[in-house]
Parts: sequence; C-alpha cells; structure tokens
Amino acid sequence: QVQLVESGGGLVQAGGSLRLSCAASGRTFSPYTMGWFRQAPGKEREFVAAIRWSGRIKYYAESVKGRFTISRDDAKTTVYLQMNSLMPEDTALYVCATHRAAYGLGFDPADFGFWGQGTQVTVSS
Repeated sequence: QVQLVESGGGLVQAGGSLRLSCAASGRTFSPYTMGWFRQAPGKEREFVAAIRWSGRIKYYAESVKGRFTISRDDAKTTVYLQMNSLMPEDTALYVCATHRAAYGLGFDPADFGFWGQGTQVTVSS
C-alpha cells in the first residue's frame, strides 16, 4: 500500500518561507510524477506543482511561479516544496500525491492515485 506523509507546515508571517516534505513508501518511487495540491476552506482542491520522474521537468500553477520550487530526492523517496514570499492567499491544506501510472503525464487530481493527509500552512498578514 502506497503511503504519503507530509510535514513542514505551520504558521508563518507574510513574506516568510516554509519547506514542505512528503515521504513516500509502498512502491518504487522513481518512475512516478509527484505533485502538490492545496485546498483552502470552502474552495476546491487546486494544483500547485508537479515534478516528473526525471526530476528535470517541473510544472507550477501561475499563482506560485517564481515563489515555490518543487524538488525530489529519489534516494530518500521524498518530494519537497520550498515556498518563499508566502502570502495570506497561500493559506491552505497542502497535500502530496503520486501519479496513478508510471511515467504518467496528466496534472488533473484524477490522474493522481494516492494522496497524503496533508499539512496545514497558515500565512498571517
């Protein structure tokens, strides 16, 4: 059974930084696209960032481009999300996910088969 465990969330002032981690277990890590999504109260889950199996190709939501960086360490089976210049509108539950298929391409939530429980990020103004 695939398990994803996020950590690193917390309360931070606007302009601050946080680094989220997501440790994966239960299947081979390296062939799968990994993604971060977030969900704020009363809003739908939205895509934040994803990183392909190679680690060289990354995608970001427009709202976080230039501020967030996704990375992965296949040896540690962990994906990271470095978040800088945080804004109050970044407040959400951040959830890590792994793609359904090895070498899968889509970024819709339906393309991701396993999800973590999430880590809360709260940005105060």
